[in-house]
This record gives sequence, C-alpha cells and structure tokens, in this order.
Amino acid sequence: MTVRNLQAAVLCLAAVTGLGAPAQAKDDLGAIKEQVAALKAEVQATRDRGAVENLFSKYMYLHNAFRDTYIIPLWAKKGTPGVRAQYSNLGVYTDWDKIMSYHQGRPSPVSKLVFHYVTTPVIEVAGDGQTAKGLWIVNGLESGLVDVEQAKNMPAWMFEKDLVQGKKVWMHNVYIKYGVDFIKQDGQWKIWHFHCFEVARAPYGMGWIPFAAAAQDDAFNVDLMYVGDDGKPVFMPKPDGPATILSNTYRTDTSQRLEVRPPEPYRTFSETFEY
Repeated sequence: MTVRNLQAAVLCLAAVTGLGAPAQAKDDLGAIKEQVAALKAEVQATRDRGAVENLFSKYMYLHNAFRDTYIIPLWAKKGTPGVRAQYSNLGVYTDWDKIMSYHQGRPSPVSKLVFHYVTTPVIEVAGDGQTAKGLWIVNGLESGLVDVEQAKNMPAWMFEKDLVQGKKVWMHNVYIKYGVDFIKQDGQWKIWHFHCFEVARAPYGMGWIPFAAAAQDDAFNVDLMYVGDDGKPVFMPKPDGPATILSNTYRTDTSQRLEVRPPEPYRTFSETFEY
C-alpha cells in the first residue's frame, strides 16, 4: 500500500467513525505509519536472526565434513577491521590470512570422524541491523586411528587401550561453547569474531574427570590443532596476541564460572562487548 492509498484509507475511516477533522486524520496517519515502520523493522530483525543461525549451522556442517575451503566465504572479507579468531587459551589470531590458514589443508584421513552439533542458541541482532551476536553450546565426537609408531609421539591419555586393525584408537566426546560476532557485508551476514570455548573432553575409556587430571597441564592438549594424514600431530600456529576471554575448561582444581556472557539487546556494536 502506498502512502497516498494509506492516507485515503485513514480519511475514509475517519469519515465513517466521525473523526473527520483533518488534524485528527493526520495524527491517525502518522500513528499508522509509525506502526508500519516498527513492523517492518521487526520482520527484518527476525529474518536477520534466522540468517545468522543458518550461517553458523552451515559452518558446522562444513567443518564436520572437512569442507574447509567452503568455510572461507562465510568469513568477513579480507581487510575488514577487527576480524579475529580464538580457538583456545593459547592466544588470539587477528591476521586474516592466518585465520584462513585454519581452514586450509586440514586433512580428512581414512577412519577419522568429527561430528559437532549446535544447540541452545542465544542470538541478538543489533538495532541498526549491521551486526549480530550469537552464543551456542556444542557437543560432539572426534575420533580416528593412528599408526602405533606415530602414537608414540602423543600422550597415552589420547588413546583407548585396545587396538583396531592394528592401530591405536582415539575417540573423544567434546563439550564446547562458541561465541561469535557477525557483520553484514553487501547485504550478507559474515563471521567477524569467532571464539571457541572448550568446556570438557572425555576419551571414552577415561571420562572427563580422569582426563582433566591427566591432561589439564599438558601443552599437547592446548596446542593440538589436528592429527594429519600421516598420523602426525599438527599444532596451532603462533597467535598474534594474548587471549581475550579465557575458556573455563574443566579442571579438577577449579570451579566453573560464566566466563562468556550471553548476548544482550543492543543498538549498535559500540554499545556491546566482543567475543
């Protein structure tokens, strides 16, 4: 409906109800226009929230399938101010090329399974519609087979006791939270700040409490990025700066706390915190 048609409808309504005074009709038209604008903004925010949730779910589907190069277009374009990623308490990555290297060359060896699924989203879209924030809980599996000789380069807690097809078995349950900030570029939502908070890890034959007791101070547990095609461990690159918000990963000598804040309504990004 055009503004002219809307105005005519208001005048007709005013005539029927006896509110024929031009000033009254003008006030009614203004109120209706405000309501229409508010409804349009609410519809757009709802669409944006759905797009943000789909974007992160798409990221996880691609990550699970080792389709890392398809993840790169989900990120903010190179040169975007403030782009960064943090995968552990090791540090933060602010160089776009270094962040993208995480999505390049990750192998998918025979027998390897990564299956993370996302739950419990809390998502807020900024009032200005240019940024958004999301926090998710993630549970999943990580597993594979490693040659016995290569396994000698890794801690004993990494593996189950029994061999399968003559190889060492690693199969872990993982519990994670992801805090992500998004930015709208050329009308499309993109990942801007990416923060992975590992909560706990549980090898099947051990459980998360004995695992924490064995591995909580082991640098191998913090620095490992993935196990390569040849069975050799590949570690995280040197970070560009210190970690921002530290993951409160389960330890036997500390208590749990809310280290990562859920998103709260905000008007523009300068009014909120960063993941």
